Amino acid sequence: MDVLTPEQRRLNMSRIRSRNTTPELMLRRGLHADGFRYKLHARDLPGSPDLVFPRYRAVIFVHGCFWHGHDCPRFKAPSTRREFWFKKIGGNQLRDKRTQQALLERGWRVAVVWECALKGTGRRPTTDVVRWCRNFLTGSTPVAETGFRPAGARQ
Repeated sequence: MDVLTPEQRRLNMSRIRSRNTTPELMLRRGLHADGFRYKLHARDLPGSPDLVFPRYRAVIFVHGCFWHGHDCPRFKAPSTRREFWFKKIGGNQLRDKRTQQALLERGWRVAVVWECALKGTGRRPTTDVVRWCRNFLTGSTPVAETGFRPAGARQ
């Protein structure tokens, strides 16, 4: 049972941003401080990547764990309107795959930084995530992702 009224739930959901989220801003600050320059939300590329690095022919998406259905402790399956939400999240995942494929076909390299890498109990130090991004950008790996790290695990 939802503890909020439909009006309260609608208001809460309408305030969730898709751009300039806290994890995205954390990553942007760290990469900028490291000397990386990028474009934001390039609408001329499939999926309007959060960060575009033309010099490296690479893009970085900062995905929210709930909205993109990440298999981590930050994802909690909705208890109401389950069919609607699983269809919505499944559609987002399918779109993510198509977007990634379209970017690869255009010669772009793609990285995904999951929200759980920068928020929550399993988060990593921001400097570690920025270092991971730096290694991706200066490397040659076509596709990479980073997220939640269980206690005691290396990444």
